[in-house]
Amino acid sequence: MRNTMPKTLTVLAGSAMLAAGAAHADRSDWPDNFTVGTASQGGTYFVYGSGWANFIADELGVSGGGEVTGGPTQNLALVHSGDVAFGLTTMGPASDAVKGESPLAPGVAMDNVCAMFPMYETPFSITALADSGIESISDIPDGARIGFGPAASTSDTYFPAMLETLGVDFERRNGGWSDLGGQLQDGLLDVIAFAAGIPIPAVSQLEVQTDVNIIEFTEEELETILENYPVAEFSIPASTYETLEEDARAVSMWNFAIAGCDLPEDFIYEVTKVTMENNDRMKSVHRSAATTIPENIKHNTVLPFHPGAARWYEDNGHEIDPDLIK
Repeated sequence: MRNTMPKTLTVLAGSAMLAAGAAHADRSDWPDNFTVGTASQGGTYFVYGSGWANFIADELGVSGGGEVTGGPTQNLALVHSGDVAFGLTTMGPASDAVKGESPLAPGVAMDNVCAMFPMYETPFSITALADSGIESISDIPDGARIGFGPAASTSDTYFPAMLETLGVDFERRNGGWSDLGGQLQDGLLDVIAFAAGIPIPAVSQLEVQTDVNIIEFTEEELETILENYPVAEFSIPASTYETLEEDARAVSMWNFAIAGCDLPEDFIYEVTKVTMENNDRMKSVHRSAATTIPENIKHNTVLPFHPGAARWYEDNGHEIDPDLIK
């Protein structure tokens, strides 16, 4: 088995009491520590991934934490190479990675990446300042400066193409969500095109500081995008943001937590168990985790499930296609 992480950190002393099952698990081949690849600060991945890492570390008594990365596409590469144990990704980049079509490693089929559990759907949404006069996609002026998030992120991979398909002419900008939010507020950007779990921290922060428009797709625009991209119809609930007065039409991709396929089966079993059996705790990390439940494993048809995760699902009455288990 490949050594997927350094042994410089030791098991935490005096951590929270172990979950009953984990306390009796064979830990002889467990890692001493782990890292979760997330995304940029100000985005949902960073909040969700860092919070989940701390939760798992506390419950299992293994030192761990989140790491800022370029997002889903880079996380797939980092997990495949063993540079991080865990990562967060979306199904679009995952499909590209297993086919050897990742922009970060063209021609390399990433076969050391396994699914663990479903996270949430990532809506694609657009935000502009209210005083910009941009209230719809058709209002975006030619040459608009649009922030698409970190380079090679899900947002940066798919949103520019979607907007081009809808006839939008723009200048492409990249950066972390917090930084792009600041640029929008300072007038350095005209629009931010987000692909992130809701509520997006950067948008929530903008709402506190200024008036914004959260722009939805028209029915015609929605139909065009659904016909051309690997996304599903989604509705952003009005309760998500103070700005919204009614639900907003959008599209989305599912997110899954991933692990190196060569990590110990018992370790991944316990990680999956703790996550799946404590949804209230997960929702306290980020409310998008309301959909971090075993019933949503059906939304992964791309990545093989880690055998440790698959065993927990099967032990608890959730069927997985045998062909989809590593």
